[in-house]
Amino acid sequence: MGMKAKHFGLVGVGVLVGVAASFQLSAHAQKAGAPLPLDELRQLADVYGLIKTDYVEPVEDKKLLSEAIGGMVASLDPHSVYLDQKAFRDMREAVQGKFVGVGVEISNEDGYIKVVSPIEDTPAFKAGIKPGDLITRINNVPVRNMSSDEAIKRMRGKVGSKVTLTIARPGEDKPWVVPIARQEIKVVSVKAKLVEPGYAWLRISQFQENTLDELAKKTKELYAEQPDIKGLVLDLRNDPGGLLPGAIGVSAAFLPQPEQVIVSTRGQVQDSNQAFYGRREFYAQRGDPLAGLPAGLKSVPMVVLVNGGSASASEIVAGALQDYQRAIVMGSRTFGKGSVQTLRQLSENTAIKLTTARYYTPKGRPIQATGIEPDMRVDESAEGDLLNALRVREADLQRHLAAEGEKQDAAPKDQNPSLAQQQRALALLKDRRPIEFGGQDDFQLAQAINHFKGLPVQLAKGVPDEDKPAPAPLPGAEHKLPELKAPPKK
Repeated sequence: MGMKAKHFGLVGVGVLVGVAASFQLSAHAQKAGAPLPLDELRQLADVYGLIKTDYVEPVEDKKLLSEAIGGMVASLDPHSVYLDQKAFRDMREAVQGKFVGVGVEISNEDGYIKVVSPIEDTPAFKAGIKPGDLITRINNVPVRNMSSDEAIKRMRGKVGSKVTLTIARPGEDKPWVVPIARQEIKVVSVKAKLVEPGYAWLRISQFQENTLDELAKKTKELYAEQPDIKGLVLDLRNDPGGLLPGAIGVSAAFLPQPEQVIVSTRGQVQDSNQAFYGRREFYAQRGDPLAGLPAGLKSVPMVVLVNGGSASASEIVAGALQDYQRAIVMGSRTFGKGSVQTLRQLSENTAIKLTTARYYTPKGRPIQATGIEPDMRVDESAEGDLLNALRVREADLQRHLAAEGEKQDAAPKDQNPSLAQQQRALALLKDRRPIEFGGQDDFQLAQAINHFKGLPVQLAKGVPDEDKPAPAPLPGAEHKLPELKAPPKK
């Protein structure tokens, strides 16, 4: 596990997987009465002084202090990070759903930059970059042992400018060079269509500020075209997460009662122990983007599609709909990013994104490092779940936060794929174009439609035949919720 990815980000977004799921701007002082570790602080001052006086060349104070802060925060877990002026600006752009970049999700593995997945309809996607590709050079600069943050910075730039990537694809003898023009990428948060008469597909690619407005618009269009929808597929595959209010609102759109808990959080600070309900004040500051939604959304039979790329906010939605038995969750186990990052502003243009709590489903099931286990395990294709041999999950990340009360290595993981399995997956993926979610060849979507129709569903390989007629039992892990704070009704 130590050689797995240390960092998982969106090139052009410049933030970690899950994006933020809970941003809070605030000042924060040290706990009253907590003693300062004077001996360690003296050591830090001594090291700082030695570098200033004895290092081979002068080093700016700002660089030393920024790096010290960054290293201290980054040592905690993969999602806590110091945001300098540029990173802070990039993060704000990301949550607004637009940014300049090439459009790939990356991980840092064994010193190389590995492509986890190209983002749909981006320059990288159109250039033919595939999961499992290794980026070996950026503008002819070797990336060996380069941090993901540095790689992200090098792949960002002005709209229309070009970046040249050298790609090594396992199974091919020679690397290939691809120039890619950077673009302002506007992520379309919600897509929807009728797959066939009576059955609808609704995809959320990322939870952004405008997600609920887009959800309302798309669902109204669906019901205008087909008033008697018999089954709706909510597609959260490869959704890396986003803003918590979006996850609450999407869940509330399908749950019958606004008083139902969507998610709860637990942390060291009292304010981190909260419950979030499906009421308007939890997903919108002004107005109600969900007002006037089609009434059928509260009762239409649902399947939620997830995979190892479904993280954070998408796991909150899947967990809530699963706990209330509002939907069948289908696909493969999710990423397992169930921690809250709070933004603590240090100055007007800098901040730290600090992990302050863990997320729990309405039944109290932990999401962190465990993920959401589907009711029905269905591979991505009839040949199997090829990308599982290449995926990186939260439990694989160095310094990942374990589930509460569990040891660091206790989080359940899929069997670690062998080298032969990885090579087979790469060989099969070599000539296959990326799966078009919602397309005619979308195997998992087809299985969801079969489920609605009462037809046989092809479950993942290894699932016993006797389990095929019905979904797997809902996980019964019950956790007593602590005293939870909730704002008063408005």
